[in-house]
Amino acid sequence: MSEHSKRSVVVERTSSGQFVATNTRGGSISFGTADGDQDTGFTPVELFLAAIGGCTAVDVDIATGRHAEPTRFSVTVAGDKVSDDLGNRVTNLEVAFTVTFPDGEGAERARAILPRAVRTSHDRLCTVSRTVEVGTPVTTTVTDA
Repeated sequence: MSEHSKRSVVVERTSSGQFVATNTRGGSISFGTADGDQDTGFTPVELFLAAIGGCTAVDVDIATGRHAEPTRFSVTVAGDKVSDDLGNRVTNLEVAFTVTFPDGEGAERARAILPRAVRTSHDRLCTVSRTVEVGTPVTTTVTDA
């Protein structure tokens, strides 16, 4: 079964190298180019990594969280930004989970299903990483406002 549902965001420039993305529900996130050592804002590549980590974290949390509340739940996503004959891109993407549950029966079940939940998210559920793995064309257009 295939679910087709349009998703969209609008990205608007707020100043030189700075942007805000707004979703259809009104949520927004600012990002831009890194500007010096003091800039703590996200770059587009960091948002991409966060999207992969966030997507799979949600899947895994749903699967394990119904059995036990984790005392630690952290997902680290890393990759190498390269520029070569294929252009700029991120390679060697790695997603690492660090999840700890307290002692108890529910926690034992959560620990037991954790590897399967991570695998299922990667192989089937996480829309973001699945899109990267499967690959999809990106079409760009220019509209003169």
